Amino acid sequence: MTPFTYARARDTTEAIQLGALERAKYLGGGTNLIDLMRETVERPAALVDVTGLSALVEESGDGGLVVGAAAKNSAVAEHLLVRQRYPMLAKAILAGASAQIRNMATVGGNILQRTRCTYFYDEDGSRCNKRTPGQGCDAIDGINRIHAILGAPVLDASSACVATHPSDMCVALAALDASVHLHGPGGARVVPLADFHTLPGEHPEIETVLQPGELITAIALPRPSVAARSSYRKVRDRASYAFALISVGAVLEVEDGAVKDVRVALGGVAAKPWRAHKAESLLRGGPATEQAFIAAAEAELADAAPLHDNGFKIELAKRTMTAVLSALAGDLVPAGDLA
Repeated sequence: MTPFTYARARDTTEAIQLGALERAKYLGGGTNLIDLMRETVERPAALVDVTGLSALVEESGDGGLVVGAAAKNSAVAEHLLVRQRYPMLAKAILAGASAQIRNMATVGGNILQRTRCTYFYDEDGSRCNKRTPGQGCDAIDGINRIHAILGAPVLDASSACVATHPSDMCVALAALDASVHLHGPGGARVVPLADFHTLPGEHPEIETVLQPGELITAIALPRPSVAARSSYRKVRDRASYAFALISVGAVLEVEDGAVKDVRVALGGVAAKPWRAHKAESLLRGGPATEQAFIAAAEAELADAAPLHDNGFKIELAKRTMTAVLSALAGDLVPAGDLA
């Protein structure tokens, strides 16, 4: 392991000052970063412990919720307001990891966790553009069952990346229209969660819109609609804790049998939580029927580009989207109105 210094920040200002050190990394629960350091994929020269910063989960002035970045995943999932108003978020967190990991992992760290692509972790034996830009991507012609089908066109092997983002919590946050509060040397700013992570493009090593030294300080959730229902479904190879092959987080509001509002996010399909904007546009104002949900799912997956091992994800994603939306609609409209 590369030698590094360690400092515990007392507040946000001190954390940002320490984060400006060369090759500094912010340390939350360490459930991902420490693993990457052990594998020498990450080699920070300085660790800035930010677990002493805000871990509060509290109601905002507009009826939403603000979650401090240092809040533990378990505390968020168990919080009464989260369970009452954002049950999808609680369900996604509980699906994401064992109790031991949830008790250690922080919200900020969850958002910043890196892909679990085996080629990314295999520094000595595999080529990986995310780890070493320009090296190539062994996943393209390798074992790629868990890899991306959206947002990762394989146009240039020297910059290609087909890794997926592993977070369950982020899929729920994207569907809930959450926003990420950031502080850094340039001041404070707010970024929608759905825009926080980036697609590979020419720079697969750049995974978020974070600027050097910036720190996630909180996540904000808007006030939920009283009439809306939400759900999270994760499809994985085994019932024990595993990363999603496909996951779907959805919020649906139906009025008089028509879709008044809908938000859908997919996990396991791209380098970021994938907001299903095409499906949402097709559904809004239309009938809340299974046929409509199928058509929307097919439109969303029309541009999917599977690899040789993961073509099954396309149909799996369509069916999971349809099932989640149909289940939500079944709670909102009379059974006779559903096909």
